[in-house]
Amino acid sequence: MQVRKTNYQVNATPTLQVLSEDEVEAIYYAALRVLSETGVRVYDKEGVEVAYSGGAIVEDTTEDSSLVKMPPWMVDRARATLPRKVDVVGPDRSYRMELYKNQIYFGAGSDTPFTLDPYTGERRRSTYKDVKNFARLAEALPNVDFHMSLGITQDTAVGTYDRWQYLAMLEGTNKPINITAVDLEGVRDQLEMAYIRLGGKEEWRKGPCFSLYIEPVSPLSHSAEVVQKLIFASDHDIPFVYTPCPMAGGTAPTTLAGLLVQALTESLFGIVLSQLRRPGAQLIIGGLLSNMDMATTIMAYGSPEMALLSAGYTDITKWLEVPMYETAGCSDAKIFDEQAAMEATINIATAALIGGNMIHDVGYIESGLTSSMEMMVASDEIIDMVKRILRGIPVTDETKALDVLDSVGPGGHFLDHDHTYERFKTEIWRPRLLDRQNWENWTLSGSKRFNERVHERVIEILETETEPLLDEAMYRELHRVCELADARHKDEELDVKMFV
Repeated sequence: MQVRKTNYQVNATPTLQVLSEDEVEAIYYAALRVLSETGVRVYDKEGVEVAYSGGAIVEDTTEDSSLVKMPPWMVDRARATLPRKVDVVGPDRSYRMELYKNQIYFGAGSDTPFTLDPYTGERRRSTYKDVKNFARLAEALPNVDFHMSLGITQDTAVGTYDRWQYLAMLEGTNKPINITAVDLEGVRDQLEMAYIRLGGKEEWRKGPCFSLYIEPVSPLSHSAEVVQKLIFASDHDIPFVYTPCPMAGGTAPTTLAGLLVQALTESLFGIVLSQLRRPGAQLIIGGLLSNMDMATTIMAYGSPEMALLSAGYTDITKWLEVPMYETAGCSDAKIFDEQAAMEATINIATAALIGGNMIHDVGYIESGLTSSMEMMVASDEIIDMVKRILRGIPVTDETKALDVLDSVGPGGHFLDHDHTYERFKTEIWRPRLLDRQNWENWTLSGSKRFNERVHERVIEILETETEPLLDEAMYRELHRVCELADARHKDEELDVKMFV
């Protein structure tokens, strides 16, 4: 029988905390002050009207925007109806994300203009096939829980690429998807496609199969497109990510605390507006919080500040009891190399240890401009290793193994003990891609470096034949939605120069 001491504490997992509760409260109350005194600029008339009808102060109205100030009581009221848990499932209902405190899920990022070709290594513009192939990788990788496009379908019309991206992802994966949309029309079309995929609106109500990515404009601005998407998502039971992307020293204060105040102000506006529109609207906040590199002016995806800010913001969201949209699995490296692996490892470990919920951007390199299949596959291995760390070291009478130590005794070994046979597969993490052979066996097996083994795994997944996820009739219906969108935008030409 196991006997416990009184007041015996257990760390079921390793823990990480960046901000104390006092520091979180200081940032929160500072954000309330900014929202009520400085205000935010809103570029959508209906959004301004919704805010005003709910008690906001509206000032400095111009032809296209108004300054909106929300007193603290509006935030308190909105938090009372804000869901603490958000669920997103896949078309295959066995794939489910339950987003709440300390529940972690990893997934890709979206909309990169460039992709590294897995066969030639060439950096080129992303295509429909690339988006589908990334989705196939997501389906095959056990530690990727949801998916984003990891590419812009630049072989389609610019006004409708979002629909084609969604179709490509539906062809490749049954996991939950986080979509982007060109505009409100794009959200409508993709929602129609989701109804088709699930078998109707009622099936969607049982569990939405995508969430919508919405990004306000830092600092403290909310464009017409952003607000329109927020209102539509609130009206139609679409879980949405309201994710500011402030850049310290560029679009936010250089001090990390100042950036967190600004980001939270931008998020709180989204919380209040959504709950005014429909109490109970499902919202996830967070985003890409990083710094401008003053030497290159890029937004750094691999910096320690990015990992630190994301972790600090997660502390804030846990205090607020609202799901967090984290960032990890990304790098500023131009190819999948040692820098990419190092930066991804640091930000994946930090995001997992802090307890971010929907952890996105797995597969990003070149500061979010390029997607890499090798980066995605390698990150799957890194996530798996970090998950082993998260399991911690359970300390019980059984795991202390006193009877095993007694039976083996001094000078013995444990290789042939039943305890070893029973526990080694569950206790000891085993890599899929990392190498642990001795030098001779490594040489005999081809002396392959890690990036070579990762590349081989990418090609293996891409060239493995799988059953189509969509039958012919469903594919035709989904394709029809995309074609109708194309017809409405038939005069638009894709200006490839915009991506150079």
